Amino acid sequence: MSKLTDSMREFLNGRHYATLATLNEDGTIHLTPVWYLFEEGRFYVETSPSARKARNVIARPQASIVVDTRRKQGDELWVSASGTTEIIQGERFNEIAGKILKRYITKAGLEDPRVGPGFSAGGGVVICLTPHSWGSWDFKSLDDQYFGGILRQTPEKWFHTVD
Repeated sequence: MSKLTDSMREFLNGRHYATLATLNEDGTIHLTPVWYLFEEGRFYVETSPSARKARNVIARPQASIVVDTRRKQGDELWVSASGTTEIIQGERFNEIAGKILKRYITKAGLEDPRVGPGFSAGGGVVICLTPHSWGSWDFKSLDDQYFGGILRQTPEKWFHTVD
């Protein structure tokens, strides 16, 4: 699938973890779990300028990201995107990094002098990923299409619990 749909956009606007894939110098893939912001059709990931993912996108400005959820058996789904990247610094970094923190850390956490300053320490960069291709999959569609919806009715009957 190469197009962002409304249902994909709705899912991406939820609070989930993502995995960012960047390309190492030797051609291998570097995978990193990340917090993200999805805004105006782009993904934003805050990181340290010395982090491998930042160094990778500076040298090779391409990446992929997958956002998925597996909270309830039978409701699994994922959305992926691949595209070009750029590094954001300065005032725009502060704006975007602040939005990312507010997505994942409570107001109490941000205001606590033991917690907030540790996550709000400046000097970072934001990786901006502009997607050129999209992918997605959801268990509900698979179940409806091939199994008539029976798998989601009693998933414990059909599947082992995942740790």
